Amino acid sequence: MMKSVMLGLTIFFCTSLQAQEVLILGVAQDAGHPQADCHKNCCASVHDGTADPHLVSSLAISDGLSFWIIDATPDFPEQLRIAQGAFEGQSFSGVILTHAHIGHYTGLMYLGREAMGAKSVPVFVMPRMKSYLENNGPWSQLVELKNIQLIQMIDNERVKLGEYLTLTPILVPHRDEFSETVGFSVASNEKNLLFIPDIDKWDRWHLSLDQIIGEYDHLLLDGTFYDGRELPGRNMEEIPHPFVVETNELLKALSLEEKEKVQFIHLNHTNPLLNQDSKEYQEVMLSGYRVARRGDLITLY
Repeated sequence: MMKSVMLGLTIFFCTSLQAQEVLILGVAQDAGHPQADCHKNCCASVHDGTADPHLVSSLAISDGLSFWIIDATPDFPEQLRIAQGAFEGQSFSGVILTHAHIGHYTGLMYLGREAMGAKSVPVFVMPRMKSYLENNGPWSQLVELKNIQLIQMIDNERVKLGEYLTLTPILVPHRDEFSETVGFSVASNEKNLLFIPDIDKWDRWHLSLDQIIGEYDHLLLDGTFYDGRELPGRNMEEIPHPFVVETNELLKALSLEEKEKVQFIHLNHTNPLLNQDSKEYQEVMLSGYRVARRGDLITLY
């Protein structure tokens, strides 16, 4: 089941120990929407007030008592505020990182002495990510000053976050200049969700998306680019995300019920799926898929 949270208002109070939920905090690619120095219509429309901005891709997951934020984005202050409003009365219990690209970890800076001055906030990381943060400033200062406490995860090994909530990192192929890249399986005792905001083409993965889709109740998948025409003049081989049209083609034989599990997230500022009035958005919806929206709340019970 999925419902929406009205952002900026406290309309949700969690009282059940079994209220495992996933809140979408942002849907844009690392640099957000509008993007810096973008003068195209996709960004100009935000500046002139005819379109809405979009925060960077991130989730908050809750077990009913505490919540964790997956990926510390440049929009972390606003996203923490949104999560605290949605999960009123619950404690902020940590950050979970997918990889070391700018939209996924740089929000850690807000935990430092210049901002929150946090005390030992758990930050769940893979081995290379742990080494990167420990050995490169300014991130190493967060470790040294004990603003954050790094907790190492292992590929495909389940992490118990709460009595009724678990998290499992799954390695995926991506541009791993500074760290490995993972997606996450988030599970309660009843339902589960697969979150893969960043991956290279599906055929480079050791798993087959069309085969594992039946194992999940919800899937939030890399939808960075709708197709290969969005960035004229750029070598798309350098940023080989699966195009939305390619994912659509890969999953076209699935039933409507299976397709409805899929939501596209991590959308580049050029992606027409950010505009609900675009023909591309309508085509995706008619095909049976959905597009993630900030404020959507997915229940795992």
